[in-house]
Order: sequence, then C-alpha cells, then structure tokens
Amino acid sequence: QVQLVESGGGLVKAGGSLRLSCAASGRTYSIYNINWFRQAPGKEREFVAKITWSTGSTYYADSVKGRFTISRDNAKNTVYLQMSNLKPEDTAVYYCYADSDYWGQGTQVTVSS
Repeated sequence: QVQLVESGGGLVKAGGSLRLSCAASGRTYSIYNINWFRQAPGKEREFVAKITWSTGSTYYADSVKGRFTISRDNAKNTVYLQMSNLKPEDTAVYYCYADSDYWGQGTQVTVSS
C-alpha cells in the first residue's frame, strides 16, 4: 500500500503562485510515476503533470506548460507542484496519484480574478 497526503492549497489572486506538496509513505519503492490531477466543479478530473520517481523525467498538460513545474525530493518521499501565473481556470481540487491506483485526498486551489 502507498499513502499520499497533499498539502499547500489555498486562495490566491490571479497571477499569483502556490506550491503543492504530495508526501508519500508506505511501499514507496513500488512507485514508478507520481501524477497530479485536478477536478473543477462540474468537470471531469484531468491530468496536470507527471514525474518519474527514479529519473525525474517530467510531462505536462498543455494547459499548464510553462506555468507549472513538478519536482521531487526522493529523500523526503515528496513530490511538489510549483504553480505560477495562476489563472481563475486553474481553480480545482488537486489530487496526487501514484501507480497503481493510489490517490490522495485532494487539496483545494482557488484563484480569484
């Protein structure tokens, strides 16, 4: 089993920044990728970014490319999502996901215009 705990969400004005954290525990040696997803009210959950645990290789959704940066600290078993130049359309609950099928509880990000 893998446990994931997100933190760092909050309310920010458009153009501002936030850093989300995803702390992993349990069988972390079994993790290959950690992903961030988000779900806005009335919308489906969508992919945001991914990082390969061992190599640090990253991949982003087009909607956040150039504004968000995913990174990891292997010693702390933590993945970060640095979000800059936030837009109101970034408002959502952000979830951390690790293969296979481990989800965190989510953290709310609200961007005001």
